[in-house]
Amino acid sequence: MDIIWTGHARDRQKEWHKKLGITEEEVEKLLKNPAQIVPGDRGVLVAQVRSGNGLLRVPFVNVEGNRKVVTIYWTSRVEKYWKE
Repeated sequence: MDIIWTGHARDRQKEWHKKLGITEEEVEKLLKNPAQIVPGDRGVLVAQVRSGNGLLRVPFVNVEGNRKVVTIYWTSRVEKYWKE
């Protein structure tokens, strides 16, 4: 499986790298081996993993067996997004 980066996703990763040190490699590792995948809006899936005191969330779509990154963000609202 390949990871396809959109321009927006790359920009967001760079912003989160400045804020929290989130690397491109960390995002790709999450997409290849997520702690959870939950449904998002409009058919988008969200790979997520606990990170610090929050969640790193990576919305993506499946494209011909690959994962296309829609965006990247970190949130402290674990209780809202984490599914037990």
